[in-house]
Amino acid sequence: MALIVQKYGGTSVGSVERIEAVAARVRAVHDAGDQVVVVVSAMSGETNRLVELAHAISPEPEPREFDVLLATGEQVTIALLAMALNRLGCPARSYTGSQVHILTDDAHTKARILDIDEARVRHDLDAGHVVVVAGFQGVDEHGNITTLGRGGSDTTAVALAAALKADECQIFTDVDGVYTTDPRVEPHARRLSRITFEEMLEMASLGSKVLQIRAVEFAGKYNVPLRVLSSFEDGAGTLISYEEGDMEKPVISGIAFNRDEAQLSILGVPDKPGVAFHILGPVGAANIEIDMIIQNIGADGTTDFTFTVHRNDYDKARSILEKTAAELGAREVTGDAKIVKLSLVGVGMRSHAGIASKMFETLAREGINIRMISTSEIKISVVVDEKYLELGVRSLHSAFDLEQSETN
Repeated sequence: MALIVQKYGGTSVGSVERIEAVAARVRAVHDAGDQVVVVVSAMSGETNRLVELAHAISPEPEPREFDVLLATGEQVTIALLAMALNRLGCPARSYTGSQVHILTDDAHTKARILDIDEARVRHDLDAGHVVVVAGFQGVDEHGNITTLGRGGSDTTAVALAAALKADECQIFTDVDGVYTTDPRVEPHARRLSRITFEEMLEMASLGSKVLQIRAVEFAGKYNVPLRVLSSFEDGAGTLISYEEGDMEKPVISGIAFNRDEAQLSILGVPDKPGVAFHILGPVGAANIEIDMIIQNIGADGTTDFTFTVHRNDYDKARSILEKTAAELGAREVTGDAKIVKLSLVGVGMRSHAGIASKMFETLAREGINIRMISTSEIKISVVVDEKYLELGVRSLHSAFDLEQSETN
């Protein structure tokens, strides 16, 4: 008998018919003799509806009350799914995050899980029940309802799997696994049978939307095997786990890309100690996340400093940078909000040389100019003009033979 945690997102429970389909799937696992905990999101569109209601009342809702409102979306889903399971003759109990006592900090709308009291869940599992838990929510030490932010239901599922020492955490989505890249950009993209936590973490951080970064981090920290599956079709999905010592890994596992990048440069800055902090400090203080950074020191004693931010922060960051430029006596500030980041990811890079040069050669052959480069042990990222995104992805996918079967 295995203990399985399953998570279903908003599209998977987006209607009564889909909730009934999820109930049938869960019942089949339960009837096979496994213990099942199900974590669900709000029905698709419901969270957006609640956000609109809040903003209709107040442009800036009080965070505590905002969380109270948002948490109701998942409460509807757990009740309906438990009803559907019971109707099928599969005993089920539903719980909100506070009832399970998913303890979080008090950072409303972006709380982090501190602890889970799994005793209540274990008692119901041992009694033969399916336990249905609201994702995305918890409770702080003062009893206030909190929500976990974007992708919070994935994090809830992984945290529960870790607390219960589950055999596997299955994330059901509208795709049937993790692909070598987005099939909408490269039709020859191939579903991976497995990928390591390290690779999935890089893919998630670099733009892959299949799993949220926090959930992957949590799973890796507590060694929870993750499997991404489709809610709408059968299949083995993609297993995410630690790399096995004897596992044959391809050099590159996938290509991630991010359309949400913007580039800023401050040129002709006097080169002296502390200049990097003087440039980036005010940007960070404005809660703007900085991604890639390049600094070039000229022979005339000045430096050019370039970095990327999220496209939504471009105008705000540029305004800050122009003030900094005036303070430092810099020559000018330039920027471009029409760039993208392409990234090769693979643990196989550790034992293979020449990956970067092959990447650069491939892009050059297609006439794609590289603006910035960033590397890590298992990743190479480049910034290019937005218009080259699809061409870049497809050419790299072909150059590294990612359409080939994993057994080839």
